[in-house]
Amino acid sequence: QVQLVESGGGLVQAGGSLRLSCAASGGTFINYIMGWFRQAPGKEREFVAALTRSGSRTYYADSVKGRFTISRDNAKNMMYLQMNSLRPEDTAIYYCAAKPHWFPITRTDDYVNWGQGTQVTVSS
Repeated sequence: QVQLVESGGGLVQAGGSLRLSCAASGGTFINYIMGWFRQAPGKEREFVAALTRSGSRTYYADSVKGRFTISRDNAKNMMYLQMNSLRPEDTAIYYCAAKPHWFPITRTDDYVNWGQGTQVTVSS
């Protein structure tokens, strides 16, 4: 089982950028499909983005498409989420997650390993 640790969250003004990182250990990173989720106060955890083992294929929620970019570095056992043009509604705890298969892509229950989360706050 892979262990995941997020970092890079913080407070940023609307229109700004942040880059989240997810460090993986204890497993074979390249075997996993990786994804980012977020959870805002009082709301359910929602899918943000995912990418395949090689990183060649990505998938985004409509709400972040064109603003966020997911990537991974298998040599370093790292995954990233570059977030640009941030909006107050992007405020949430962001989680990285891992699972063995690509489909289904967005369903929370299919991800078997989770990090503890990192807080992102976007001020207006």
